[in-house]
Amino acid sequence: MGRIEVRIAGFGGQGVILAGQLLGKAAVTYDKKKAVQTQSYGAEARGGTARSEVVIADEPIDYPKVISADILIAMSQKAVNRYFENLKQGATVIVDADLVSKVPARQDIKIYKVPATSIATKEFGNQIVANMIMLGALVGLTKVVSQTAIRTAVKEGAPKGTKEVNIQALEKGLSFAHQLKEMR
Repeated sequence: MGRIEVRIAGFGGQGVILAGQLLGKAAVTYDKKKAVQTQSYGAEARGGTARSEVVIADEPIDYPKVISADILIAMSQKAVNRYFENLKQGATVIVDADLVSKVPARQDIKIYKVPATSIATKEFGNQIVANMIMLGALVGLTKVVSQTAIRTAVKEGAPKGTKEVNIQALEKGLSFAHQLKEMR
């Protein structure tokens, strides 16, 4: 596997940090890989910029930050605008199609559009689970961690009172990833 660098970005209140923490937990605790998760968010928190970075590897990790992302999850247009240039050749980009209207053309990367916010609102009555839909899509499309590991991490790490809806949203994202793969 080597070193895989994942950047999840959006704005405060979307659960970007939680998604990164759960991805890191899935890698370390359940898939027995090495991982480090860092986070950054604007002083205004809800509505400001937010970023979670997860580095996953089989070997010890010598530098904990994303240098050039293998995977970008962009949950806002601002995230695409800010982080699109810092992608490795062959990277995978997954955008929330409801909040990202323009993705630059680049032949060497795979771009997937997931209408996470509208799925969350229509099927779960709350856009707050869009992060779990995107997390499911990430795992389903890239296999950066196993589905078993991410399911267990979400069951164990979702905020109290939200476990069931978060698991359902994660499953929706995994299912949507399967549909996207079939269309390619």
